[in-house]
Amino acid sequence: MAGKKLTVVISQGQSKNPAQRKLEEELAMRLMVGSDAEVSLVPHLYDMAADHTGLLFLRSIPGDVVVLSWLYPRAARWVLDRQGFRGREGFTLLKEENEEDEELEDAAPAIDAVPAGDIPNRFIYCIDLRLHAQPEPYLEEIHRIAESSSQNLVELTSWIGGQPQADQLKRYLAPQPSNELVSLPSPQDEAPPKRRWYPVIDYSRCTNCMECIDFCLFGVYGVDTLDRILVEAQDNCKKGCPACSRVCPENAIIFPQHKTPAIAGADGEIAGLKIDLSLLFGGTGKNALELAVAERDTELVRDGRDAVGMAIGIPKRQTGRSDKPRDDLDALMDDLDALSL
Repeated sequence: MAGKKLTVVISQGQSKNPAQRKLEEELAMRLMVGSDAEVSLVPHLYDMAADHTGLLFLRSIPGDVVVLSWLYPRAARWVLDRQGFRGREGFTLLKEENEEDEELEDAAPAIDAVPAGDIPNRFIYCIDLRLHAQPEPYLEEIHRIAESSSQNLVELTSWIGGQPQADQLKRYLAPQPSNELVSLPSPQDEAPPKRRWYPVIDYSRCTNCMECIDFCLFGVYGVDTLDRILVEAQDNCKKGCPACSRVCPENAIIFPQHKTPAIAGADGEIAGLKIDLSLLFGGTGKNALELAVAERDTELVRDGRDAVGMAIGIPKRQTGRSDKPRDDLDALMDDLDALSL
C-alpha cells in the first residue's frame, strides 16, 4: 500500500437524466467491487465553488487521477486547472469516432501561465462520459491506465457529496478494514452547486494576445502581475454568451456548456480556426465576428447600456482582412462553393 494512489473521480451530470445517473452509478459500483483504484463521486466540475467540499477533496489527491465527466476532455482539463487542480496531461485511448490526435504545427507559441516546476508530478486522465452508453469501455480503459502506472494502488474508498447514511457515518467514525467502502460526508450546511457560466482558458493555446480583454466589456478578464491574461471575475460573465470565444484567434477560450463543440472544448479545427458548418449550410449567414458582436450587443442592452457594434474591441487581425493573402478559410469556402448542394 505504499506509494501514490490512482483515484477515479466520477463527476456527476448537471441534469437528473436517468440514463446518465444509471451510468454513473454502475461505474461506481463496478469499480468498488472489482477495481484496483479508488473511486470517488463529486458534483459537476464546472459548477463547484472554490471552497466546495468536492474541490477540497480533489486538491487533496496526491497521485494520478482519472476524471470521468460529461465534458470534452480539453474542457475538463482546463476547468480543473481553473479550479486549482493541476497535473500533467494523461492520454487515453477513448476518443470520439474519427477523432485524431491534434496537431497544430503552425500555432503561435503559448504563454507559460503555470511554470512547469509548479505542476504536480502526476497525470490527469480526462474521459468524456458521452462517448459510450455502457460502462465496459470505461472500465477497460481505467484498467489499462492502472496497469500502465508504476504506482502501487490501494483498495477502495468513496467520497460522496450530500448527507451520509447512519451506517456510512458509523464506518467513517470507526474505520473498517481497507476492503470496506467508506463514505466521507460533506458539511451539513453545504448546498448543492448551482449551474454556472464562465470561460476557462486553454493555456496550451493562449498566446496572450489580449483580444478577449479588449472585446469583453463586462470585466470578466484581467491580467496577473506578469501581465498574463486570466479570468478574473468569472461571475461577471453573461449566461449563454460565448462572444469572446468566437474572437479568440487560437480557440483558447472554452465555454464547456455551449452547444457548439468547438466552443465547448472539442478538438478539431481547420488551421486553428473555429468552423461552425451550421452557419455555412442554411444558418444565419453571419461569420464568427458578426455573431460575437451581436451577442455582445444583446448583453449590453440587457444591462441597460448602449450597443457598440463594431466600434469597440474589434480584433486587430480582422482589420484590412481583404488586403491579406488568401488563407485556408478562403480555400475551404471555395471548396464548399464548388460542391453541388
